[in-house]
Amino acid sequence: MVGKYIQESEMVNDEFDADFINPSTSTNITDDMGKWRMSKIYKLLQIQIRILKALLNKKYDLCYFTLTSNGPGYYRDLPIVFILKLFGKKIIYHFHNKGVAIAGKRKLYNLLYRYTFKNSLAILLSRYLYYDIESYVKRENVFYCPNGIPDNKVNNTRKSPSIGNTAPCRLLYLGNMMVEKGVYLLLEACKRLKEKKIFFECHFVGGWSNISEQEFADWLLKNKLSDIVFSHGPRYDQEKDAYFDNSDIFVFPTTYHHEVLPIVNLEAMQHGLPIVSTPEGAIRDEVIDGETGFLVPQNNVEILVEKLELLIQNPTLRLEMGLKGEKRFKELFTLDKFEENLTTILRDAINKNIHS
Repeated sequence: MVGKYIQESEMVNDEFDADFINPSTSTNITDDMGKWRMSKIYKLLQIQIRILKALLNKKYDLCYFTLTSNGPGYYRDLPIVFILKLFGKKIIYHFHNKGVAIAGKRKLYNLLYRYTFKNSLAILLSRYLYYDIESYVKRENVFYCPNGIPDNKVNNTRKSPSIGNTAPCRLLYLGNMMVEKGVYLLLEACKRLKEKKIFFECHFVGGWSNISEQEFADWLLKNKLSDIVFSHGPRYDQEKDAYFDNSDIFVFPTTYHHEVLPIVNLEAMQHGLPIVSTPEGAIRDEVIDGETGFLVPQNNVEILVEKLELLIQNPTLRLEMGLKGEKRFKELFTLDKFEENLTTILRDAINKNIHS
């Protein structure tokens, strides 16, 4: 999605004479990624040939590449890295994931990373993520550019709650239905909130992943939550926006090790929702603990329940935090701001002498 924003950016295209080659061999993010098929190997060869032809036909000042940090995706990317280095090109890697620090503890990865990052630049989504590549890239060779999303001019209509409001407080989770994203942790929190007779509903929106629809339904039935917890499957565009608009608190208690700067948190901020999340990756840049929401320790259901109860019982606090989050979104995380930051970074990268 971010790559599409860059390719279609008027600001980037006005500033640079850029050619775009999509390095992805996957067509479906949930069913296709991480799986090797002959069709994908053939597509990868086609991509490599396109890159070779481009390098032979034009002299480029900079090659921008969204490198995968580790795993099969990294090995898929290595031939492209080799081609770019073979032509002696200045490379800037833009990371939308993490995992270099952990993988680099293995000898093979360590050796390959030293080759990959030598005389290269990097873009990270946050300073909180520098630790991941600090063994391979000097700080002065790193730029920081948080993701941004289109400012859809959402008209938040949340006002000070009226006395005697009988509607339940609505919690929203939006993301893939994965154990690592905190789905069961939130379900356990819902169970405890119900035991405390807290008045709320919780809605889960997202595609089924390593949690199946049947497993989810069975958990609700076993724990007697079917009357207040609901799943809706994946929703997009206006349907997705409607769930944000009709919710009071956004909950994303992720423990996912590849989490960096979740877009769903930015969407919740845009819609003026207070967020309860975790300090995984660069989420601390999105959620200011105690101001725009709460950051709870990972896998700590007791504190998750405590923060959710506080927000459920304090509508005014929800409103205040949501407005502060919306303001932060407009200042830092719009697509216009992202394009402006990236354009500046690419311009500086072209003119930068790399410190090896």
